[in-house]
Amino acid sequence: MSEVLEQAAPQISAPVAVAAHKTGWLSSMQSLAVTVVIALFVVTFQVQAFQIPSESMENTLLIGDYLLVDKVHYGNGGGWGEILPYAQIRRGDIIVFRYPVHPQQHFVKRVIGVPGDHVRMAERTVLVNGVPLAENYVIHTRPGFDHFRDDFPLADIPSANMEPRWWKQMLQSVEHGELVVPAGRYFVLGDNRDESLDSRYWGFVPRENIIGRPLLIYWSLRARRRAEVSGSAGDRLSAFLHGMSHFLQDTRWNRTFRIVR
Repeated sequence: MSEVLEQAAPQISAPVAVAAHKTGWLSSMQSLAVTVVIALFVVTFQVQAFQIPSESMENTLLIGDYLLVDKVHYGNGGGWGEILPYAQIRRGDIIVFRYPVHPQQHFVKRVIGVPGDHVRMAERTVLVNGVPLAENYVIHTRPGFDHFRDDFPLADIPSANMEPRWWKQMLQSVEHGELVVPAGRYFVLGDNRDESLDSRYWGFVPRENIIGRPLLIYWSLRARRRAEVSGSAGDRLSAFLHGMSHFLQDTRWNRTFRIVR
């Protein structure tokens, strides 16, 4: 049998073998380069990964949820508007945006008011253009009543949590007890209304600050509250290593690959 195998093996001369080796190496490098370019394109222009660090969007989004965010959906179409699926931002949409106070930070909230809307809250009920919103996604976690938070906007009762510049701007935007959303701006709230620092406290979201919308939760991990993102680098590393070593136990499998709505 050994003689048959030797005869069946192809006979490749040394120059041909070297050429084949070079061709295989070049092909591998080309494939790697294409993969890297595609990955960079997707990450830069189409999707981006984010982690939820706070409870402000519970129970829609939980601490430890890892999101893929679609950065194309709300893009400024320009000459590509007829080809790519750009869409208008609508009430009820969940958006990821650069925090207007510190643009290097990213926030995720739900759009409540679009340009031209008149928004107010009466005893925790949100009214837009005089019509109460049906918000089955909202939760309240504090039993007490806060007049600024729950009867917004009350121009005579500022909140200690407000950004100073917003107080003056808010007063200028109130008409007949309602906040009027200006052109190119959006009013956003967290689904966990009692634990969310949102447009009530720092103002409108400029259109140019909006990055995209969450597509899905690709992983969800039972995390130590805020430790992964608000602590030191050592705390974040510790939390990451803990998550890796307890992957099976700490993963919320019922939330993994869940579409965000």
